[in-house]
Amino acid sequence: MVRRAALSVLLALLTAETAAADAENGRALAERHCARCHVVGEFNPHGGIGSTPSLQWIKKLPDWRDRFQTFYVRRPHLAFIKVKGLAPLTKLPPYATPIEIAPGDADDIFAFVEELPVPKGHSDITPIEGK
Repeated sequence: MVRRAALSVLLALLTAETAAADAENGRALAERHCARCHVVGEFNPHGGIGSTPSLQWIKKLPDWRDRFQTFYVRRPHLAFIKVKGLAPLTKLPPYATPIEIAPGDADDIFAFVEELPVPKGHSDITPIEGK
């Protein structure tokens, strides 16, 4: 059921008529929403929570584009992100303060992330390829 709903949301977002992606708006959205859990560029280099990778670190993964373009239907996001105009992906109550985004916001966040540099070197968190 969740997969069918997630696919519906994904198709609606992909087919929605939106203006060109706005990386600056994506930066503002990431700082407002994503920084609650993730390190977002230079905005909060010592922020985030320990169980989540930084947005920059996710770019080290081979499927990072797919991950960012579909973040709103990936766990844990689908439990607390609502896309304006679309039915919620789950009937379960959110376990974090809900976030509401517009369909074009996902494109803007992706445009911002594309501009982030990929960190060099190693971290104490080793990526699990393909996970």
